[in-house]
Amino acid sequence: MPANLLDEDTLIDDPSREREYHWTLNFGPQHPATHTTLRLVLELDGERIVKATPHIGYLHSGFEKLGEHLNFNQYVTIVDRKNYLSPPYNELAWHHAVEKLLDIDLTPRCKYIRTIFGELSRMSDHLLCTGAAALDLGAFTAFLFAFNTRELIYDCYESMSGYRFHPGYTRVGGLLQDLEEESVRRIQVVLKQVTRTLRDMDRLLTRNRIFVDRMRGVGTLTKQDAIDLSCTGPIARASGVLNDVRKDMPYLAYPELDFQVPYCTEGDCYARFQVRFEEIQQSAKIIKQCLEKLPSGPVNVPIAEKFPLPDKATAYNSMEGLIQHFELIMPNRGMGSPVNEVYASVESPNGELGYYLVSDGSQTAWRTRTRPPSFIHFAVFPHIIKDHLIADIVAVLGSLNVIAAELDR
Repeated sequence: MPANLLDEDTLIDDPSREREYHWTLNFGPQHPATHTTLRLVLELDGERIVKATPHIGYLHSGFEKLGEHLNFNQYVTIVDRKNYLSPPYNELAWHHAVEKLLDIDLTPRCKYIRTIFGELSRMSDHLLCTGAAALDLGAFTAFLFAFNTRELIYDCYESMSGYRFHPGYTRVGGLLQDLEEESVRRIQVVLKQVTRTLRDMDRLLTRNRIFVDRMRGVGTLTKQDAIDLSCTGPIARASGVLNDVRKDMPYLAYPELDFQVPYCTEGDCYARFQVRFEEIQQSAKIIKQCLEKLPSGPVNVPIAEKFPLPDKATAYNSMEGLIQHFELIMPNRGMGSPVNEVYASVESPNGELGYYLVSDGSQTAWRTRTRPPSFIHFAVFPHIIKDHLIADIVAVLGSLNVIAAELDR
């Protein structure tokens, strides 16, 4: 044998040659669990994952740049397309930041209606996340139960704003229109139905050995790692991090409401499932309280504030309202805003959703940046999937609930 050749046993035992036996696999974006928008490059040792590299950039939306060309009211139709599973909370977050910049205090009725609007979207988001988690692991019926209830929530959106999927319901200083009796009736239908849906899903999943075994002990994230990796929302709370913007930095009507913040300590996929499942019940409890305590009065701040868009009756029957409507709508005009920069955040269904806004004195942001939870949580994936099997990817990815439109902005 020539001196420069190694025998087979020597080659296998040489640690420096170990990586040659690893192979690379692209998981997504075609895979159904990646929603045609996520891509994972996996380094595998057999079926065990040695390394995972997440890739973004499959939507090319340019959402943040659009915020520098549309005024504070127009941009709301763009922000609710970032997390397309719960558009209302994107609207609440954006106008929460704008109203902080303009120092606008909302009317009591508006605060309660916005709270209802946001909690409906939380229920919708969590229903799809828990239902899709079951679907990805082969439990199709639970997904249908969840999706059926989401359709009822879309009925509420449609009744409130005229749109089913991207409502565009909030405005600077208020709302598109008041909450009508038909909307209240539809919301009450949702509250009745969601109780039955959760009961049915509980019977189907929480005692299903296949589902529980595929979720429990998989994708574990420790409490310290959750803090170090900047996790928020259900993912952080499933690891024992008791952080919720609704409690820590209260906004809207939350300081006046009684609700609990669910949490677990295991930090695995099943814990994240349980936290979201319980949060749906807490959202129903919040909405019920809001309907019982709903104040009377206007939903928009007075037009004397110069920032809210007047409703049609005011614009058509009041000279002041007509002038304000003209000033706010016509390009290169408007009431102006303070030259300042602000950051404001809310507790969206996936965690802390914040907007950093820089104003140059006009009605359009000079610069706008988003702090989206999905961008943070997708970066967590390589950490918690290491040493798991390929079959565990769909469980872990589904438990993170990564929304691709929040990644490439």
